[in-house]
Amino acid sequence: MTNDEIARFLRTHPKFFDQHPELLETIYVPHPYGGRAIALSERQTVALREKVRLLEGKLAEIIKFAEENDAIGEKVHRLSVALGGARDFPALVHSLYFHLREDFAVPHVALRVWGKSVPRDFEEAEPVSEAQREQAQSMPAPQCGPATASVFVPWFGEAADHVRSLALVPLGQSAVFGLLALGSEDPQRFFPEMGTLYLRRIGELCAAGVTARL
Repeated sequence: MTNDEIARFLRTHPKFFDQHPELLETIYVPHPYGGRAIALSERQTVALREKVRLLEGKLAEIIKFAEENDAIGEKVHRLSVALGGARDFPALVHSLYFHLREDFAVPHVALRVWGKSVPRDFEEAEPVSEAQREQAQSMPAPQCGPATASVFVPWFGEAADHVRSLALVPLGQSAVFGLLALGSEDPQRFFPEMGTLYLRRIGELCAAGVTARL
């Protein structure tokens, strides 16, 4: 019989070792991590231990991700409470910048709003170029990536030369009326493949707060 035929026979006769239990102790196979031979039953134990180790690793990874998501969710909740309690637009902007910098450790934050009555002496009301508006309006969701050649980098003023990665969050659902830009000096802080669920939620909170106060 060939190796494939033997393997096929054992698969189709699952009770074979029940009928011949002595084989489990008398058949010896190579140890997976050493040169010595071990009984087939011991080899099965080694295989099960390896599976358990892999499952434990996956479980630890799932728990880690869950804890990280819980922490981020708590930060988004605090931001939501702060924005909801802001009495006016200046207080809203102050709370937004404060929580993004302190809670989310985003060193550079810039917000621009157009099509709404933002007081002219506010930085958020500074002119937005046509190219910037068009790019913001073309975003179906938050975008992350390198800051190189981005038309939004100048919004960070004196810090613009130090920004290496960006997260761009459009404001508005049916029509975009603003953009929240987050900048980092770490090139890997915001990367194209990263998840944007929480960025989207932050954008929705920001858009709702701006709409309610302007």
